[in-house]
Amino acid sequence: MSGLISGTDKGHMGSSNGKYAKTTIAFDTWPLASRFRNTGIYVYARRLLSRFRDIAGDRSVEFRPLICEALANDANQFEAGPGFQPYQTNFMRVGRMWLNGGACVSAWRSKADVLFCPSGTTLPVKPFVPMVATIHDVTPVIFPEFANGDAPGLRSAFARTTKFSRAIITDSICSKQDLIEIFHVPESRVHVVYLGCDETIFNESAPDQKQRAALLGKFAINKPFIFHHGMIQPRKNLKRLIEAYRLVLSRNRNLDLDLVLAGDLGWQYEKTLASANLGGTLGRVVLTGPVADPELSIFLKTAALVVVPSLYEGFCLPLVEAMACGAPTICSGSSCLPEVSGGALRYFDPLSVEEMSVCIEETLENSDLRASLSSKGKERASSFRWQHCAEETLAILKSAAH
Repeated sequence: MSGLISGTDKGHMGSSNGKYAKTTIAFDTWPLASRFRNTGIYVYARRLLSRFRDIAGDRSVEFRPLICEALANDANQFEAGPGFQPYQTNFMRVGRMWLNGGACVSAWRSKADVLFCPSGTTLPVKPFVPMVATIHDVTPVIFPEFANGDAPGLRSAFARTTKFSRAIITDSICSKQDLIEIFHVPESRVHVVYLGCDETIFNESAPDQKQRAALLGKFAINKPFIFHHGMIQPRKNLKRLIEAYRLVLSRNRNLDLDLVLAGDLGWQYEKTLASANLGGTLGRVVLTGPVADPELSIFLKTAALVVVPSLYEGFCLPLVEAMACGAPTICSGSSCLPEVSGGALRYFDPLSVEEMSVCIEETLENSDLRASLSSKGKERASSFRWQHCAEETLAILKSAAH
């Protein structure tokens, strides 16, 4: 990679001592490991790194993505440029070392003024450089039974991150309140920065009809469908969605739709898969597996209805993507979902299959309601842009560097 900074440099000569006019920001690229693709944190880290590279040349800031070219990490795809100099470090080869001090040492060696970690699992280590971390949500604390892996370990990681980081970024006011109440973080240290939506893909423009036909044909979808996208895991509450869908079909024979679930298999998905395969002749549940964003956009623009039944979310990018495409959308009234959707949608109790089914049926049977949900959803989604997210994040990082 051209312009790569060697990991042999030692010492810290950043702008905090007045020698340089620029603020140098190290970026922890650990969440961009290829195994994390199809996760929300991966999308967040990649979008921000891309925006930071775009704005680096004309700002009083230099970005130093911390990378290891020997690893399968998509940060290695980013070329050096003005104000954007990837920094090679071998500490990243050992995950435990990286998360427990290696990232901070590497940031110090890169002569950064501040380290930005897009997730809350990297240990801030003094006296190297101050750290700003994003903790997207506190699912492992609120729903430890739903966590992927060691819930106590994740709680411990969040506790140390909130205690020792100079600032914490989170995705919603709901998550901010959770962090303050659970970890007793001073309110002044927690900053809400909403995520973005890629308007070049998720928008209201009509899909290409040949691509649409090919996509629907690939999964043998030949009738209207209800849609959900996101990793299949218990927090998404998809088993209840399947039950609500079949309840609607059982009592309203005028409705004939498939239920399409797009997303990778995450963890504790066995009950969802079992429920999907129990339908018999009543309804068809289509599991597409992970699909690329352009295909998601086609699904969203074609769906009769999008349902987001999550038990808990920190932000919920799939919700915003659905609204941006003009898909009539309904969702649970839990956690941050009413906040992120701006009260523009219809809401239901995610624990009640009956209430969810009534909301689905009433929306499908009311074309005026679907049109209203589409219009209000598009208007709300237009306020979420990755450029805004990058600008607000950068302001926090520059403030934390001094």
